[in-house]
Amino acid sequence: MAGTAAEAEMDPDFSLGGGGPSFEFAFNSVNFSDRVLRIEVVPGDDDAPGSSADGGGGSLADWARHRKRRREELLREKDSETVMPDQINCRVEAEECDAYEENQEEPVAMMEESPPSVGPDGDDGPSIDSSWITVSTPVLRVKNIYISSAILAVKSPFFFKLFSNGMKESDERQATLRITDSEENALMGLLSFMYSGKLTTSDPSLLLDILMAADKFEVVSCMRHCCQLLTSLPMTTESALLYLDLPCSISMAAAVQPLTDAAKEFLSNKYKDLTKFQDEVMNIPLAGIEAILSSNDLQVASEDAIYDFLISHMTCRKLRKVLTCTDLDHEQATKCVTEALLYKADAPHRQRALAADATTCRKFAERAYKYRPLKVVEFDRPYPQCIAYLDLKREECLRLYPSGRMYSQAFHLSGQGFFLSAHCNMEQQSTLYCFGLFLGMQEKGSLSVTVDYEFAARTRPSGEFVSKYKGNYTFTGGKAVGYRNLFAIPWSTFVADDSLFFIDGVLHLRAELTIKQPSASS
Repeated sequence: MAGTAAEAEMDPDFSLGGGGPSFEFAFNSVNFSDRVLRIEVVPGDDDAPGSSADGGGGSLADWARHRKRRREELLREKDSETVMPDQINCRVEAEECDAYEENQEEPVAMMEESPPSVGPDGDDGPSIDSSWITVSTPVLRVKNIYISSAILAVKSPFFFKLFSNGMKESDERQATLRITDSEENALMGLLSFMYSGKLTTSDPSLLLDILMAADKFEVVSCMRHCCQLLTSLPMTTESALLYLDLPCSISMAAAVQPLTDAAKEFLSNKYKDLTKFQDEVMNIPLAGIEAILSSNDLQVASEDAIYDFLISHMTCRKLRKVLTCTDLDHEQATKCVTEALLYKADAPHRQRALAADATTCRKFAERAYKYRPLKVVEFDRPYPQCIAYLDLKREECLRLYPSGRMYSQAFHLSGQGFFLSAHCNMEQQSTLYCFGLFLGMQEKGSLSVTVDYEFAARTRPSGEFVSKYKGNYTFTGGKAVGYRNLFAIPWSTFVADDSLFFIDGVLHLRAELTIKQPSASS
């Protein structure tokens, strides 16, 4: 019997959803419960489908618009290993990065390990104005649910740890969860499933909400059940792309694999005649294009058609490699690569004109890349130096709130890869949200590189770049340095209509890097 109990603790599919007995009769029943689950509902995205206000309806397009913010919040709560974006391995998921734990000084150094990092000595950041400090998030309502700790623990490692970790919550009869109002219906559906093994909804947006809640609270059997129901519903390009972009943690990825496989199969079948749907495919995110191009049933005249399709979306670094490749027709490769490089070096107004031109938009329209494109100017004398320009639209910045982050594509200096990341942070000494900018180095063995860096931004009304911070830092692989509050203002002021930092709706950032000391092994 002891062995069976131990297996139940470790097997999320033990009973219920796995075909065992149903305990539906015991859900929220004081007679069959040993604890009370206190659910505190706080304000979230008021317009989000699935909130208590709208009953969980809404289209998948609504779900996609409103769930990105909450996806990032879920990922912050996962104890996953930090992953730095890698230009060579384009499959790295930057969204799987765990939250960095920075110290209270600025600039802030970040690293892969969980202990707080230390920034450069003696460089204090701006002081915090006490007038920016806001009050804690109000609780909209409270729900008390009678629960059986054994039933929840056997279905969820999250609840098993909550009730058995020796902490205060494990000894008290009441446990507390705090969720946003947009998560309320999903959590209630999840709790009901943990007792009954059933879901009563067939609405895809609510099923996706429940799937995200199941991932958050580690209920694998519910994730699988949601995926089965979603797979059985009619699929569209919109829904297939959503399924490919599900932000489930690595440990839970196997549970959603059948759903993502079905989405890939749908896309590869629908778009197998690539020439027929070429313009439509150009507007599909990269994850969808990868699913289409990886299919063995793709109907194209030759691989040359695939080459022509992809070349305009390569980075400058990859385009230069194409020029040196001896397996390609040199004349054709030179023509295509030169055209792409000239476009990337062109003035922004010319780029916008080409992207809007019906005859050239297929080649030059910019997609919503996972890693934001950069413009980079390189110098090799008197020191190795590069200047990276990162432009972010106001809408992109707004989507970072309250805890999101956005990574740039990699750029290189003296053979070493770097990247920029923009964050929405909360000040550690208050509940003030603010905009942060960080510079990171890709993990490349044990090399250490000392870099002089400077962050600047265009500012109204002059439109000139104004230096915000500069410093000196010794990087090793996987580490980053930056500022939690780049502009020394609260988030609401940063994104306001009269913000000094958005020019025609675009935030223009600049990072200047100089290496004055040779690299050394650490």
